[in-house]
Amino acid sequence: MSYKIEIKEGIATFTIDRPERMNAVNYEVMDGLEEFLDRISDDPEVGYAVITGAGDRAFCSGGDLSEFHGMQTADQAYPMLSRMAGLLYRVATLPMPVIALVNGSAVGGGCELATACDYRIISSKAKAGFIQGTLAITTGWGGATLLFEKDGKHDRVFRLLSEANVRTAEQMLEAEWATELYDGSAEEGLARFLSKMSKIHPSVHRAYKTVAIRKWTADFMRDRMLEESRQCSILWASETHHEAVQQFLAKNAK
Repeated sequence: MSYKIEIKEGIATFTIDRPERMNAVNYEVMDGLEEFLDRISDDPEVGYAVITGAGDRAFCSGGDLSEFHGMQTADQAYPMLSRMAGLLYRVATLPMPVIALVNGSAVGGGCELATACDYRIISSKAKAGFIQGTLAITTGWGGATLLFEKDGKHDRVFRLLSEANVRTAEQMLEAEWATELYDGSAEEGLARFLSKMSKIHPSVHRAYKTVAIRKWTADFMRDRMLEESRQCSILWASETHHEAVQQFLAKNAK
C-alpha cells in the first residue's frame, strides 16, 4: 500500500508511504488521497487534517515520472494533471484546518500539495522548491493558482515559481511559504504546533475556514486550477519537456 490513513483523537492523517520513491505520487496515492478526503470531508469529529510523508527524507517529490513519463501528448497528460488539481482543490477546501507536515524534501508537485494546505510545518533540515520549470513545464496541479490566491504578493510568488530552484527551510520561511520550522521529530513539531492551535475551540477554526472557502468559491479558484492543468498539459507535450525528463531519469538512474 502506497499510503496510510489514520484518524485518532480528532486528527486525521494521510501519509504518503513510498519512501523508496521519495514519496512520489502515483495513481495509488491519488486513490488514497481521494479515499482520505471522502472519509473526513463530512466528519464533524475531525478537528485537524494532516498530510505528510513516510520516513524523514521526503514529504513528497511530486509526480512519479517513472510512471507518468509515458504520457506524450496533452490529451494523455491532462487527465492525470486535472485529477490531482481537483484533489488539491478538495484538500484546500476541507472544512477544518489542513496541515502539511513537511518532514523532508518537498519539490515540484510536493510543493503544490503542501501549498493546498492551510499551514506548512517544516523540518529545519528540509528543502523545498517549485522545480517544474527545470523540466520545461509549469505547475500542473493548481499550485500556482493556490500560491497567487493565498499569498497575494505578486513578485514573491513569481520568484518562487519561475526561479525553479530548491531552497532551504529557512529560506522558505523568509519567503513566507513555510508557516514555522521545527527541530527534532515530525511528531514533536506537529505536537508543538497543535498545542497552540488547540487552545481555541475547533468550531472557531472551522468558521474562519468557511470565510476563506467562500472567497475561493467566489473567485472560481477550482476553474482556474483546472485551466492551469490544461496549460501544463500543452507544455508537457513539447519535445523540450520530454528531453528534460529523459535527462532527469538518466541522471537518477546512475
